[in-house]
Amino acid sequence: MLIEARAAAGRGSGRLVADAAAVAERLAAFGAPAAAEASLLAGRIALGLGRPEDAERHLARAARSRHSGPPLARMTGWAAQALRARAAGSTRGVLEACRRGLDVLDDHRMTLGASELRARATEQGAELAALAQRASLASGGPRRLLVWSERWRATVLSAPPTRPPADPALLSDMTAFREIAARAEQARRDGRPVAALEREQRRLEREIRSRTLHMRGAAPGGAGRFDVGRLLTALGDGVRLVELVVLDGRVHVLLCGRGRVRRFEAGLLAEAEREAEHVQAGLRRLAHPGAQARLPLVEAAGRRLQELLLGPAAAHLGQGPVVVVPPGRLHRVPWALLPALRERVLSVSPSASSWLRARATEPPPDGRHVLVRGPGLASGGAEVPELARRYGSLPATARVAAGAGRSPAGEAGAAQQPRTETDGGRGGLSGRAGRGEGASEAGGGTGPVVLEGDEARVPRVLRELDGAASAHIAAHGTFRADSPLFSSLRMADGPLIVHDFERLHRSPYRIILSCCDTARFATVGADELLGLVTALLPLGTAGVVACSAPVNDAAVVPLMLALHKGLDAGLSLAEALRDARAALPDDAVHQGTGWAFTAFGAA
Repeated sequence: MLIEARAAAGRGSGRLVADAAAVAERLAAFGAPAAAEASLLAGRIALGLGRPEDAERHLARAARSRHSGPPLARMTGWAAQALRARAAGSTRGVLEACRRGLDVLDDHRMTLGASELRARATEQGAELAALAQRASLASGGPRRLLVWSERWRATVLSAPPTRPPADPALLSDMTAFREIAARAEQARRDGRPVAALEREQRRLEREIRSRTLHMRGAAPGGAGRFDVGRLLTALGDGVRLVELVVLDGRVHVLLCGRGRVRRFEAGLLAEAEREAEHVQAGLRRLAHPGAQARLPLVEAAGRRLQELLLGPAAAHLGQGPVVVVPPGRLHRVPWALLPALRERVLSVSPSASSWLRARATEPPPDGRHVLVRGPGLASGGAEVPELARRYGSLPATARVAAGAGRSPAGEAGAAQQPRTETDGGRGGLSGRAGRGEGASEAGGGTGPVVLEGDEARVPRVLRELDGAASAHIAAHGTFRADSPLFSSLRMADGPLIVHDFERLHRSPYRIILSCCDTARFATVGADELLGLVTALLPLGTAGVVACSAPVNDAAVVPLMLALHKGLDAGLSLAEALRDARAALPDDAVHQGTGWAFTAFGAA
């Protein structure tokens, strides 16, 4: 580790090569699989110093581990073999070594049951993937670069995580966690001490995390290989897919559509990340009334982002729908703010492969729809009773408690919970399950399941969500950067966390999360994302609408009502969201609210 740190700091030298080789000798004497890592390090430093003979000697030694030993040692061996091939000028040899090494990684990660471990394991393949991408770029073929970008992008989403076992101890811990978290939240609102409750909450989090990390995965073997031809066929002549690839700090745009893949160079990733943070800060300010003067500043930042992220590709998008596939480090970009995308049918996907899977996902046959309203929203989740009225399922006792409050930027206020505690039974909004094609007939059939007040408790909500055609959840969202699988939606009995969603046999075909921070993710591994949205996509959800920033609750209500109006007319989530943004008032609060929401997937 010390030698790696010195090399990363630019302190490579012949002495450092000798030190790495000595460490490799000692590790080999112990029979430690990490000996290959030390030899690879020695070879890498020697390459950087322009000493090919020394590099070949150390890399050849590291490459011996590629056929036997634990997965990490074999991946190290294939990385060494790829570096040898690159030094010899063999692009084919580089790609073959990278393919074999990433195959080892695929088999290894599929033995892991927890999505967190699968995501973190991909970090071991980052060097192999980067070597393959550089070789593909040098060979000049954008199709090959697309294939290798897909080879390691959002691989965790290619298969659902292992469902947590029906372990009484795990279920008991999760129930206790919800209770303690709810008590801690109430204590904060009341101004009472929370230190003891927070300690107990952290202890329960450790217990839950430990149990889930020990789950075993399925047998080795991942999803099928990515097929560029299949993607281009699915896109047809009208849809464009924009995949952003970052190589050596620069953004490359792969524009797919009309039977071909084209590559454009855009800006530097570091500059784009800084601009995205400025935009996020601007959106947070737009959530407050009186921010009209800031609107031109946010729009100007959107233009700068477009130049950095799309560059000349922005002029070649055509007129049809656009699917954006960004790298993990750009997951917080509000894509609808970019001028070239602002008035388009726009969706975002973690990878082209996941977009294809979402497109092929069939809705469930029963067409059941669920509306959930959590406590403490400033608007009281006012769109939920309105939607229930529209679909003929408003409980007779429904009403929003006066004084329910949340600050415009989404912070908890001194709120009372809505006082309704009924559900509207099972049934569909229409006979065409989950596709939003036509509203239910007035006075006919059954309406959606409506859960609010004390009925919006986690066990009941999960029961109704499982296998539903669509779900709309209005609740406080909390993103946990320190532990993304504990990101949550606040229900009547406490937080509904990502670990809860992973217990579903099948998540809703479509889900709308009309709350703050539900589209925020943690970037882990090579290019993986952990968060609420990415937990839903492998479990059967084909489309999600979620929000990447704090928003004004009151402004969310008309956006959501307009969104559902589009769905009732038979539009997709992306089409309905585009039209809903256009229907909003032309002021800063409503415009910022519209930009903060994104459609993910293909439903």
